[in-house]
Order: sequence, then C-alpha cells, then structure tokens
Amino acid sequence: MMEIRNLILTGMLSQTAVLPAIADELPNIVFVLVDDMGIGDIGCYYNQSKIKTPHLDELASKSLQFMQHYSGSTVSAPSRCSLLTGKHTGHSYIRGNKGVRNEKGNFDQHLPEDEVTVAELLKQKGYSTMCVGKWGLGGPGTSGSPVNKGFDYFFGYLSQGDAHRYYPPYLYENETKVQLDGRVYSHWMIMDKGLDFIRTRKEGQPYFAYFAITPPHADLDYPNLSEYADKFSETPYINKKGRGGFKTQMMPKAAYASMVTEIDRSVGEIIALIKRRGEWENTIFIFSSDNGVHSVGGHDPDFFDSNGPFRGYKRDLYEGGVRTPFIVSWPERIQEHRETSHISAFWDFLPTVCDIVNLKLPEGVDGISYLPTLLGEEDRQLQHEYIYYEFYEMGGKQSILKDGWKLVRLNVSKPAELVEELYYLPDDVGEEHNLIASDQAKADILRLLMKKAHTESELFKW
Repeated sequence: MMEIRNLILTGMLSQTAVLPAIADELPNIVFVLVDDMGIGDIGCYYNQSKIKTPHLDELASKSLQFMQHYSGSTVSAPSRCSLLTGKHTGHSYIRGNKGVRNEKGNFDQHLPEDEVTVAELLKQKGYSTMCVGKWGLGGPGTSGSPVNKGFDYFFGYLSQGDAHRYYPPYLYENETKVQLDGRVYSHWMIMDKGLDFIRTRKEGQPYFAYFAITPPHADLDYPNLSEYADKFSETPYINKKGRGGFKTQMMPKAAYASMVTEIDRSVGEIIALIKRRGEWENTIFIFSSDNGVHSVGGHDPDFFDSNGPFRGYKRDLYEGGVRTPFIVSWPERIQEHRETSHISAFWDFLPTVCDIVNLKLPEGVDGISYLPTLLGEEDRQLQHEYIYYEFYEMGGKQSILKDGWKLVRLNVSKPAELVEELYYLPDDVGEEHNLIASDQAKADILRLLMKKAHTESELFKW
C-alpha cells in the first residue's frame, strides 16, 4: 500500500511539473488498437518488405517511436483491461480471456463498477468519448459494458468470440443489436461509425476516440485479395472444425497482407479527417497492437517475419508475444521523428493521460506517465522497477523483466512440471540462451519480485 501511495504522489508531482508545458486547449486523443498484429508487420520497425504500410511509415517518420513497449497481456481481454485501467496482470481485474453466459448470449467477464477506466476520467474534463471495434470487457446490461465505463458511444463487437467473424450476423450500437445477417464486412462499417463520431464533434470540444479495430485477427478474411494475389506461394488453410473453427482461406498470405494494408489505409483515413478539421496539431494519435502476432487460421508469421527479431507469438510471454509497435504523434509537441528506448507498457497510458489533462490518479494504478518522454525531457522520466505478466492458459505462465534480466516460468499450474528460463535481453533479444543454470542468484531475486507483483484473484487462479 505504501508503494501505491508513493506512486500516486509521484504521478501528482509529475503533473504539477509539466503543467506549464501543456497548452490551455486540451488535446484530442485518438488511440488505434489493432488485433494480433506483429511488431514486424509494418515497415517502420524492422523493414517489412512484403506488406505495404505507407501511412503508418509516414506517421512514424514524424512521430515518437517506442522501441521497447509492452502490451497489457499476450491475449486480448486482459490487454485491453490493462490499457483502460492502468494495471498490469498481477493486479488487474481481468487477467485472461474468460467467457460468461447470460440471458443475452455469450460475452466476456465484465469489469466491475469500481474499476475506473481512462474514458471515465476523461469525462471529468469534458471529453466526448467513443469506442468502436472490439470491446471484450463486458456484455450489455453489465457494469462492464462500454456505455457504463465512460464511453458516450460504442459500435462493434461486445463479445470477443463474435469478433472472429468479419461478416457477422449482428453488431452492437451501444447496447442495441444491429442486425446485419452476414452481409457487411464489419471493419468498414466500424470505421464509418468511428469517423462519423469525429465528424460530428463540435468545434473546441475535446474527444477521446478509441478505434479498437479487429484486423488482422483470424479469420483471415478480406473482400478483395487482388493487391496481393499471386504475390506469394500459398498453402490453403482448410477449416476442419466446422462452425467452431477459422474459415477456409485459399490464399492466407494474401489475406493477411491485405488486412494489414487495410489497417494502414484506415489509419490514413483517420489522419486525413482530423487534418481536414484543423485539429491535427493538437491531437495525440497513438497506434499499437493488443499483443504479439497470432499464428492461426493459416497465418504464417515466420514468412512475413511478423515478430521481427523476437521469439514467440500470441499466448507466449517471450518478447514476440508481448512487445508491440507503439507510435505516438502529437505535432504540437513532437516536431520530428525520434526513437526512444524508454521501457513502457499499456498500463502507462492511463497515468500519461492523467498527466496531460491534470487529473489525479485513481488508487492502485501500476503505470508510470511517459509524458516527459513525449516532451523530450527524458532526464525527468521515471522508470519501471519491473515489467510483470501472468497468464492462465497453456498450463499457466509468468514472466518478469528487470534491468535487462527476464525470468520466464512455464507450467505454473503444475508445480511438478514447472520450467524456468532466464535471459539477458541486452545480449539476447531473441531469448535463445537460457542462463537459469548459471545465474540462480539472479533468478532468486526475480522470483521474489514476482511474489511482490502478484495479488490473489477470485477469478483467475493457478
């Protein structure tokens, strides 16, 4: 508890220190979160050559590019919970993908009433707030529904399971079903709704627009593959599971590349609209992915080098499962391209927003504001003591990173089969050389920190 109070006080001091540097006019905040895309899939990180991402590459060329940024988790729901509530998975309410069935259908474990989101905080400053795309933190009528978590408007998939299909039978507008009968490519409709939200904002009213779009999550599905058809040697993916499996895709490489390029076009559309409205200079525009790249539905991440130099994919706690692209544009404050090695994570977003708009942090937040890094004042930037994860699928996993040393624990739910691995990332970013046998003293320190980082949860147990 003492550490929490110290963190809150530190955050408040940081806010006071930077207030003179922030304009009187509150900035718009636009966060584009894509689903299961690898850090290597866009050209500006590790020279992706097979997939075209010109708008993202142009954005990065004038923005702050984080080179060691971590998602909230290695799967969707806990990652989004971390982003919106400022807590890592050792403390967060949602620590895994957990389905809940009620009279309205199958949804996801919902956030409780007392969990405060960044949207609820921004409402205190007069922001208009929107989420379009995939929610995954509670169904209609629950305390975790987006309209009960600070969002004025929602359109898209409330349930993660539904978001596997790009031609869904329905989507939700706020808490009302919009029947589509499988006739509409969902991403285009979701984008239209999000752009309409921005178009209809009154001049001078700040807004938070959260585009939680679903590509390139499987299904691998795009209406027109002509841009990449015949560009790659293809191995068709055949659905052998029926309704529960991912759809058959005869050109999975072309489909995946098309979906990433569609993401790029969508980013271009959002930016163009904001510029037409004359708001670009004072808009904070962030692009990221909710976790590492997936390897299902026919996607071959190794062919595209989707995870760059990193080991692992979605559902791994190796760097490839949790290290994500993170690009921040704020032309009024960031005038040219910079790269930062500052270690940051999804749970830093909420305290950074609080820092920017001068709001007190809620209690229990794990994040640290990276506003000093945005402003080019790295000498004032606070650092994380560690980056911690816990994950409850595949036998249970934990990882912790401190001072370049990373401990990974596998089969945590099966103590007799527990496996521990230790890596030193500055010399081994690909996590190829397990040092656990030679550095037990370092592993002992990291194990103690893991115990410190983890709190018990009624919903998620080893």
